[in-house]
Amino acid sequence: MRPVFQVTTDRDSAPWWERTGRGEFAVQRCDACGRARFPARAFCPVCRAERWHWEAAEPEGTVESWIVNHQAFGAGDGEPYVVVMVRPDAVPDCLLHGGWRAAREPVGGERVRGAFTPGAGGFTLVDWEPAGE
Repeated sequence: MRPVFQVTTDRDSAPWWERTGRGEFAVQRCDACGRARFPARAFCPVCRAERWHWEAAEPEGTVESWIVNHQAFGAGDGEPYVVVMVRPDAVPDCLLHGGWRAAREPVGGERVRGAFTPGAGGFTLVDWEPAGE
């Protein structure tokens, strides 16, 4: 069972949560320098421009690291559960955390694909599963 997380949106992240709710993975792309970025923010971290747009991307990447959590963080949390850190292809200088959706542990460098999982409060989370299975 996956743990229950409380999600709070803000001006910059609300469009991300709306898109994941529709089963879409997206990143921001700077209109000035073209750099893709995640997480959402008001300014480009490269050129500091304030102009950007959301761009759909494939939810694919590689496993960088993971933990097997044996500590329950809230009532109803299952244990143990695996949290994986993924380097998405769309934003290679970013690391995204998510639940692991496979019966085995991940492997470093393994190709993965995002899986959209309805979460608490009506938010949809991006979990990760092996790409070839």
